[in-house]
Amino acid sequence: MPALTTYRTRIVQDWVDYNGHLRDAYYLLIFSYATDALMERIGLDADARGQSRHSLFTLEAHINYLHEVKLDTDVWVQTQIIGFDKKRLHLYHSLHREGFDQALAASEQMLLHVDLAGPRSAPFGSRSVELLEDLQRGQQDLPAGEYVGRTLRLAAA
Repeated sequence: MPALTTYRTRIVQDWVDYNGHLRDAYYLLIFSYATDALMERIGLDADARGQSRHSLFTLEAHINYLHEVKLDTDVWVQTQIIGFDKKRLHLYHSLHREGFDQALAASEQMLLHVDLAGPRSAPFGSRSVELLEDLQRGQQDLPAGEYVGRTLRLAAA
């Protein structure tokens, strides 16, 4: 399975800053929409969330801004399942555009499966586990995301 494309959009005027570049917050918005699309792929679409009262909450997200993204650029997100356990999902999004081989941005995220009645953490349902296993198995030959596991720190001078 090639990388999973989860979201496509064009960069609109409201998303662009005074430098003519995509504003920081809109990278996260784009990655958030990609997570929503992934949720649909793993059995957590709007209908399922309404019936089960389960959803995903973002515990942590890291964004690496790698190359400028300008107005009217058509972009897409590729999503890779890094791993998951009973309640958590570790994923990697990368942002791309036509004619440019490198990722424009990357986001590593940790999500928690939640019972909204609490809210409290809850194990994934069997259907979601099955779909996650299928996705992960299909991506096993993909290289690991280049920006997975990075931390912020100043290098010694």
